[in-house]
Amino acid sequence: MKKVLLHVCCAHCAAFTIEHWRRQGYAVSGLWYNPNIHPFTEHQRRLESMASLARELDLPLTVADGYDMAAYFRRVAGHEDGRCRHCFDLRLGKTAETAREQGFDAFTTTLLISPHQKHDLIKEIGDGIAAQRGVAFLYADLRKRYSDSRHITKPLDLYRQQYCGCLYSELERYADPREA
Repeated sequence: MKKVLLHVCCAHCAAFTIEHWRRQGYAVSGLWYNPNIHPFTEHQRRLESMASLARELDLPLTVADGYDMAAYFRRVAGHEDGRCRHCFDLRLGKTAETAREQGFDAFTTTLLISPHQKHDLIKEIGDGIAAQRGVAFLYADLRKRYSDSRHITKPLDLYRQQYCGCLYSELERYADPREA
């Protein structure tokens, strides 16, 4: 059976994505690496929720060492308008590197289920990293299944975040547009 390493950003986006790749015949494992999620308490809350889902769905979950906040800010500082490109590159790069080191056939991300993410950009970056690192990137547009993930996680009473994760997305979510 082929193995895929799934970058996981939150339990809600992971639930159906795990099911999808299993239906495609992959043995799925997860990697938690999200130095973009701020503040730290939000990062930990999402990680706890993801760990609970992993136990529920029998998903092997690797948590990257540390909270690499500085690496994230080094990438995006001064590039706030293009921050998503740098963020995707950082997280998918780590996922591909881990996949290659651990003998996975491919890597992908739960970001592909979110209707709020830039799919063309994720695919472009994923394909580029795959070519550089020598491990396949699996792309699937799962946006139409976003509500299926909610149906899986809601009965489990898992935390569901209200913004993408970075401080910029939190500001965009909560600030009065006249003040941002």
